Amino acid sequence: MRFGVLREREFRLLFAGRAISSLGDRVVPVALAFAVLDLTGSVTDLGLIFAAQTLPLLAFVLVGGVWADRLPRQLVMLASDGVRALAQGLSAALLLSGSAHVWELAALQALYGVAEAFFVPASTAIVPQTVAAGELQQANALLGLTGNLAAVLGPALAGVIVATAGPGWGLAADAATFIASGAFLSLMRPRPFVAAVTAGTWAQLRSGWRAFRSRTWLWVSVVYFTLFIAFVFSPWQVLGPEVAKVSLGGPAAWAAISASLGLGSVAGGLVGLRWRPRYPLRASFLLFLLAGPALYALLAARAPLAAIIAVALLDGTAGTLFNVFWFTAQQHEVPQAEQSRVSSWDFLGTLGLQPVGLAASGPVAAAIGVSTTLYGAGGLLVLLTVAVLAVPAVRNFELSAEPVAD
Repeated sequence: MRFGVLREREFRLLFAGRAISSLGDRVVPVALAFAVLDLTGSVTDLGLIFAAQTLPLLAFVLVGGVWADRLPRQLVMLASDGVRALAQGLSAALLLSGSAHVWELAALQALYGVAEAFFVPASTAIVPQTVAAGELQQANALLGLTGNLAAVLGPALAGVIVATAGPGWGLAADAATFIASGAFLSLMRPRPFVAAVTAGTWAQLRSGWRAFRSRTWLWVSVVYFTLFIAFVFSPWQVLGPEVAKVSLGGPAAWAAISASLGLGSVAGGLVGLRWRPRYPLRASFLLFLLAGPALYALLAARAPLAAIIAVALLDGTAGTLFNVFWFTAQQHEVPQAEQSRVSSWDFLGTLGLQPVGLAASGPVAAAIGVSTTLYGAGGLLVLLTVAVLAVPAVRNFELSAEPVAD
């Protein structure tokens, strides 16, 4: 409560709801990964499960952005929480009953992905309805901090749950957090905004696309993350648990690495409360080069767990600082009535190739080796970051003096 932005009642409720659901979400990657590995022992199946969650998200996120600019964003978020609670609750029930099949888990994670497609653009755009313009960076830093604290506690909690009770209980915990999140969100009374004109869905999609493509700093950065998520992060997500299981000690080791990334993210969120660089995107991308490539190299080399954990701490810090600056830039430089649609184009572009990367990581690793695949991902990270920093609109991006008006 010592931070001014937390004195705003509506933001405080948003903060509480996001904090709770974030904790459950951080349990799921560990729980789901080892549920699938226990079920089939196949990293290819694991990649397909993650892809099954992502494909519907990509298919519906633009529609989600349109409806979040038409309807009360709070209502969109509440509906999404309800559907995601149902999907994770049913997944948990299947695993706990011992009757789960890969196709059933894939179908339920696909339902989760549809609901998330509506939640993401609404949750980004609702922040300016809860705080003043001058408090946006602090609000984004604190929201990021909730996820970052969850990233520390969630994987550690997941490691305990998976090791002692089984992965099904991790998914059950996630379902419960969505119910709690919905309870907080239902109490919010966010400031109204001027809704998008009631044109057809396709007309609104085109309008959102024009707003997105007119900002070079925005679409170039999104292209960077399209390639990063697909061909750098996806191999980490699919192959990391396998390396941990075979060479580093099992679920507890992967949970420790994930928790270290989360602890670094907490540090990044704290720095983001105060640090306001003149060129925020330049600072963010330069930070990616500090630890990211080294982290992939250490995992590929099966380095000592302590070394991987130490570098993961730095990498998590860089990632969170980027998110703080990125969401603040969108909320400051895009008119509020267009923010959900622009956010949805951002999300679609960022994750556009992720299903390809997730599905391909296992087969590629089988063909050329897990270590070679991870070394290649780290090298690509360097090339992509140097390329995006070569674009003046990204390198020299600054926030305008006042938020862009509707």
